[in-house]
This record gives sequence, C-alpha cells and structure tokens, in this order.
Amino acid sequence: MRRDQLEHAIRAACQIIGASEVIVVGSQSILGSYDESVLPRAATMSLEVDVLPIAPSNAETAELADLIEGVAGEWSPFEQQHGFSIDGVDLETAILPLGWRDRLVKVQNANTAGVSGTQYTGWCLDKEDLCVAKLCANREKDVNFVHALLGERLVDGRLIAERLTIVPDRYSVNARRAERWLAAALRGLDR
Repeated sequence: MRRDQLEHAIRAACQIIGASEVIVVGSQSILGSYDESVLPRAATMSLEVDVLPIAPSNAETAELADLIEGVAGEWSPFEQQHGFSIDGVDLETAILPLGWRDRLVKVQNANTAGVSGTQYTGWCLDKEDLCVAKLCANREKDVNFVHALLGERLVDGRLIAERLTIVPDRYSVNARRAERWLAAALRGLDR
C-alpha cells in the first residue's frame, strides 16, 4: 500500500460515516509516520486499512465500523475499483498501551480533502504503539511486520519494550509474551 492510498481511505471512510476524522489502527497506520519509499516490503503488504470510527460509545463505534465495512470492505465494489479495502474496526480490535490517543500521528493534506473542500483527518497510531499492538496480536504476519521495522531501524525497540509495560492489565499475558519475543529479536539484531 502507498501513502496516497491511505489518504484516500481516510477521505472515503470519513465520507461514508459522515465524520471529519477517523483513527487508523492497522499496519497501514505506519504510513502516517513514513512514506512507502523508506518502508520495507513487509510493512506495506497489506491491502486493507483498519479504520476506527470516533464515537461516544463502543456500540456506536461498532455500528459505524459495520457501515464502513459494508461500503468499502473486502469484496466490495470499492475494493474492486481501488485495489484495497477499508476494514471498519472497534475499540476491541487492537491491544494498545495506555496513553496511545495522546501520541496519534495526524494525516491531513490536499489528498484527504473531499471534492466539496471538506478537510478530513486521519489519526494514525504512533509507530511504536503500532508495534505494541502487532506484538500483542502475535500473528506471524504481525511479528514479521515488527521485525522488518526493527531491522531497518525505523522503530525504537527500547520504546516498544517500555510501552509493553503499560498495556492494560487484562492483556498482561499478551504483553509478557511480546516482551520475550522483542528481547530475543533485539538480541538477534545486535549480532
């Protein structure tokens, strides 16, 4: 995926739900921090953008996420036309460290403006918070994603380790497993 596709996804998701801003929580939120030209292939392979609507409750967030999914999700005419899909998600999708909302990366430019001139904003996860979410998910594609970013020195392993210690307590098993993987990965990269 490319940065311009992320910007298109932000604009489209906002238009679908009638909002001025959304949060990007999946792997493509890395494009808020880096252009695809500096990212390893493993960081841009996904052709779906995970979008978290901003709403007063998780129930409303889930409804808006379903709306996004219905219009622009996998197998939709949107995906067929643009070559990527938008996956609506809710607050339970990603395991994130405390304070993650304070570190969001703003994506707003001419490409996120609608034809009427309405300016839309995408808030992408901070790159280290994204790595925390990926490591806590513990899927092969997620750990490969983090390993690729660490290998290119695009994320700070010590900061990821620090943030793993402030994951909500109910996810402590995920965080401890992620800490062990990260420590081993960092040792391997130091060789």
